[in-house]
Amino acid sequence: MALVKGDYQDLVDEISALLGAPATLENRDFELIAFGAQDSDGMDELDLDPVRTRSILTRKSTAAVRSWFEGFGITRADGPVRIPAAPDAGVLRARICLPVRHRGVVHGYVWLLDSEPGPSAAQLDAALQVTERIGVLLAAEESAGDDVARELRALLTAPAGWQREAATTALRDALGAAADELHALVCVTPWPASASPGARRAPGTVAVCTVPGAPGATAGAPAGPQTLAALVRLRSAEVLGPARTAAGRLVDAVDGAGTTGTTGTAGIAVPRRGLGELPAAWQEAAAAARAAAARRAAATSGGPGGTAVAAERVAEWAELGPYRLLTALPAEAAHDPVVEQLLTRPELARTAEVFLDQAGQAGRAATALGIHRQTLYYRLSRVEQLTGLDLDAGEDRLLLHMALKAARL
Repeated sequence: MALVKGDYQDLVDEISALLGAPATLENRDFELIAFGAQDSDGMDELDLDPVRTRSILTRKSTAAVRSWFEGFGITRADGPVRIPAAPDAGVLRARICLPVRHRGVVHGYVWLLDSEPGPSAAQLDAALQVTERIGVLLAAEESAGDDVARELRALLTAPAGWQREAATTALRDALGAAADELHALVCVTPWPASASPGARRAPGTVAVCTVPGAPGATAGAPAGPQTLAALVRLRSAEVLGPARTAAGRLVDAVDGAGTTGTTGTAGIAVPRRGLGELPAAWQEAAAAARAAAARRAAATSGGPGGTAVAAERVAEWAELGPYRLLTALPAEAAHDPVVEQLLTRPELARTAEVFLDQAGQAGRAATALGIHRQTLYYRLSRVEQLTGLDLDAGEDRLLLHMALKAARL
């Protein structure tokens, strides 16, 4: 079944016509799907109710509003639910909620602003029959999404060989014509287990799934936090705007999940057409997400780059620089013993990294660190003592620079 926004819009318009009032359709995560056309009076009503206005303008409701409405039992109801106004919560108008159900499961809600005398019982019964048709569509869409998610996860985790080939074929069948389009694969980490299914939705995504374990985890290591993979449709390989938008929206979902101390980062792979190179794209996206996390940690700790990378939550594989090589190293190779003692002294480690980032230019490094040049020289001598390296030797500088960058991963 081809599901398009028009299917929902037509049904919402039908409900609006039946009831003589504008209707709004949201999924069970309170994300806007469609809303009825407004006449001038309807627009006045919108202006008078900030919750309804926000739902239409931002396409979602706040957690507080959701909690308020769910407190009236709408997740369990099989008929109309009348909800009184609550000015303190920003709900200035009473509402009628028509649960959208299919086979006993609520998949969404149709909302009406209540008024006197309001719709009759016969009108509401007729509207509920339309919500049943909406429920069929939403259930089918969720089922199709589950199938695509399962096949995408199978492909990204399948070993090379016949299993990967079989997984590619299965995903191609699940995606249909979309399988041959241009896509960018996005990795978001960590993805909270508590995140709702609606949190996975982002503009332009054709397939989304969770993948066990953190990106870059070695075989046999504990699974750790899961990650999220999102396949985003592109119009041009040179225009990654849709992938960046989707990545930003998904990282927002991680940061807004409420898990203490959890911040998300995302990586974007080089765009590809078709599905044949998705496993390679996943490695790129995962590496970019790890690099973004390393850069974000450096900014948070006052590391090199400072404010230049403080806001960076999304990284692209094509722009990773040395991290492209470092993320490909096995875990044991990324922890060179030359920096073991240095890493126990964060101030000296940061001094060395900034000095090397500034191409060994003492003046620029001292300025970046906010210290006197003589202080810099003293710290660098301590770095040489702790590492046994000669910072006048090019290969020693290269080893130290890469070891410090790899330690962030």
